[in-house]
Amino acid sequence: MTSRACSVHEIRRERRAEGPAMVLAIGRANPLNCVSQEDYPDYYFRVTKSEHLTDLKDTFKKLCEITGMGKRFFYHTEKLLNVHPELLHHASPSIDVRLEIATTAAPELAASAAVKAIAEWGRPATDITHLVVSTNSAAHAPSVDFRLASLLGLRSSVCRTMLHLNGCSGGCAALRLAKDLAENNRGARVLVACVELTITSFRGPDKEDCFDTLISQGLFSDGAGAVIVGADTVRSVEHPLFEMVSVSQAVIPESEHLLNMRLGNSGICGNISTELPRLTGDNIERCLLDALEPLGIHVKWNDLFWVVHPGSRGVLDHIEVALQLEPKKLAASRTVMREHGNMLGATVIFVLDEQRRLMEKDAAGAHGWGVMVGFGPGFTAETTVLRATGGDQNKNY
Repeated sequence: MTSRACSVHEIRRERRAEGPAMVLAIGRANPLNCVSQEDYPDYYFRVTKSEHLTDLKDTFKKLCEITGMGKRFFYHTEKLLNVHPELLHHASPSIDVRLEIATTAAPELAASAAVKAIAEWGRPATDITHLVVSTNSAAHAPSVDFRLASLLGLRSSVCRTMLHLNGCSGGCAALRLAKDLAENNRGARVLVACVELTITSFRGPDKEDCFDTLISQGLFSDGAGAVIVGADTVRSVEHPLFEMVSVSQAVIPESEHLLNMRLGNSGICGNISTELPRLTGDNIERCLLDALEPLGIHVKWNDLFWVVHPGSRGVLDHIEVALQLEPKKLAASRTVMREHGNMLGATVIFVLDEQRRLMEKDAAGAHGWGVMVGFGPGFTAETTVLRATGGDQNKNY
């Protein structure tokens, strides 16, 4: 028994990577249909045949003005909505149509982002060993991961994992899983793909629950982000961008009623409380301290770089005030919110890419500690401690 136990221990040790998980490449993609946030109220009430609801339209205009968005992208078009009028009404059973559309569109959009990440990575797609896909836009099996693997030409032996309905925290959750896979499987290369299509939740305004409908229709957008994660990098080919030092998750007590999602006959619907920005600001520091203190990291908040999921401008404003951050610290989040909107789980990957771009422009800021934070139903906070490498492959761990 002793020799057998030693043998298992040695096998496990040999199969684990020696270094930390690293972000090796990032890709992102949006559909072609782009609508400015300024024009969106007119667009939305026109395509949903709701222009007679003038009071709701005025409310919607005010809501769109305070989101911090400049434009959004959608897979669905006015032509598609005209073909499927059942998508516009709360009472119309439409889940089958929504999922049928997403079954084709979601893998294709995810593939567009993944192809860019693989090209930046510099190795063939067949070197991907694990695939983690997160979406709020599917509810079938085989799911997005199966079709995506085929579109990319991944090996039939690739290990696939699907994450459904994690809301806006889906991107951080997928990267947390990727870190574990990369560090516990020597030589593993994990492709993370997060894809979101609002076709599963798009609908016209409804007087019965006007606020819940309007806030979701005013916030969310379509997009896909892809990240390749690995440890024990190949120095001649791979160029690490960020070390994933640690991951943690926290649920804010007694908050589960403030943000939720559900899949029903008319697609995805849910509740988004106006209390979320304040609640986020009140709890963000405790979540960060719980993530950093066990590592022995004690820094001022302005010494970190920040990759924060921008749920809305209000969320970012409350975080900035609570932590007394300099305005530039959340620049990447605000830029993504302005240029792309809230793409649920995919958004944090866009922010990570935008932060990388900002750091490349500032050579002095290309290294150092940072945090990636995402929020989702629960109310759940996902925190990842990062260290920027500046592409340096010769770091001491």
